[in-house]
Amino acid sequence: FGGTYDPHVWFDVSLWALVVDGISNRLQELVPDAAASIQENAQAYLQELNELHDWVYERIQSIPENSRVLITAHDAFGYFGRAYNIDVRGLQGLSTQSEVGIQDITSMTRFIIENEIPAIFLETSIAPRSIQSLMNGVRERGGQVELGGELYSDAMGERGGGEDTYTGMVRFNVNTITEALSK
Repeated sequence: FGGTYDPHVWFDVSLWALVVDGISNRLQELVPDAAASIQENAQAYLQELNELHDWVYERIQSIPENSRVLITAHDAFGYFGRAYNIDVRGLQGLSTQSEVGIQDITSMTRFIIENEIPAIFLETSIAPRSIQSLMNGVRERGGQVELGGELYSDAMGERGGGEDTYTGMVRFNVNTITEALSK
């Protein structure tokens, strides 16, 4: 991405498993007395991640192919799109600091109407202004699009809410996406 790397690797669960494996290996080197326990815990978690990866893939594939488009405020879900065969489009680049312009809104509005995209999504860590402008633009041009819900992109949920763990956050996002795009 023009010399900038996409940091959102956690949205491909299989890549996140590689991160977990690497951390486990390094922790075992740093704390050899706990190596057996670290290895055991890592293996259990890796099994959970493998199951989660398969579940995510199956859920996303249940969305009708022509509706398998995820539109959010910024490009946080690129790894997700590649891993699970869903077209991902963000109004702004990787940085949440970049501004969305009229041309961005106009282009995405045209795309939504032409492709009859049923829903677009907010992100918990980004102000809703650009997505609201996009929804207004679609409606002003005679199109229809719903707010599919709010996704966790650069944060997890509040403690105790279920989305406060990596696996809980992934499941929440996938369920939100699948329900909104399968209508």
